[in-house]
Amino acid sequence: MTTAIVIIVAVLLDLWLGEPRQHHPLALFGRYAERIEARLIGVSDAGQRLRGVAAVLLAILPWVVLSALLLFLPGVDLLVSVLLLYLAIGGSSLAQHGRAVAAALAEGNLDLARKRVGEIVSRETDTLDEEGVSRAAVESVLENGNDALFGTIFWFVLLGAPGVVLFRLSNTLDAMWGYKSERYHVFGWAAARLDDLLGWLPARLTALAYLLVGDTVRGWRCWRQQGGQSDSPNAGVVMASGAGALGVQLGGPAVYHGELCEKPLLGEGVPPQGADIARAISLVQRALLLWLVTILMMGIAL
Repeated sequence: MTTAIVIIVAVLLDLWLGEPRQHHPLALFGRYAERIEARLIGVSDAGQRLRGVAAVLLAILPWVVLSALLLFLPGVDLLVSVLLLYLAIGGSSLAQHGRAVAAALAEGNLDLARKRVGEIVSRETDTLDEEGVSRAAVESVLENGNDALFGTIFWFVLLGAPGVVLFRLSNTLDAMWGYKSERYHVFGWAAARLDDLLGWLPARLTALAYLLVGDTVRGWRCWRQQGGQSDSPNAGVVMASGAGALGVQLGGPAVYHGELCEKPLLGEGVPPQGADIARAISLVQRALLLWLVTILMMGIAL
């Protein structure tokens, strides 16, 4: 029951306060990881995978251990748990960024919409049309709903505050080093594989929640038929289920780091428009409510 209460309090804090506007711990961690990268990354492929493993361990392990030790301080263990979970959850920020993109599109300001969606996606956005901006925003909402909300809560339920730290820091390293670029295609192997491993089960529970609170039949069909088509073993099932639950089609061509990538088509229906961004946010919020009710009921039963 204590676990359920901590989760609910952290979610309410996120709704009330949002994320810190300055000196966010994940941003500070990113700078810390950059220093590790600068010291360990090599100029050739020789030993790069081993260097990448060492970099992941050096970046994550000290903070996981520290979070575990803090739980042994008398009288502050619950406070530490609530604070770390609140800082790791990004639900309010995700909704805020998505609504900002939708508002720019509603105003007919495509340049502003491109700029705002560029703040939440890694693809190049300068030449996107309204459909492309909407697609990028909906994909970001669905995928980051898994990472910033559901995966984080899952690992809190499983391992408490250390699990939250482990999961969110691995997300951050994957975003930094997990790209298949010339610089990171070997060095970033460990970061990408760890993130895939930690996210495997949460992604499928997220996909299940999406289809249960949306178009269930279509969401399940898209998950079953399309979930394995993505390069990512986790993002594919989340976005296929979410797109099906919304009745839109995601994927298609996108430019990453100057290279055109043909992403698999996920979902069914028409391409997303600006109004679908709000629908995606609503889907994530309904799925979150389903998770919270389920966790609370499990806490009462146990």
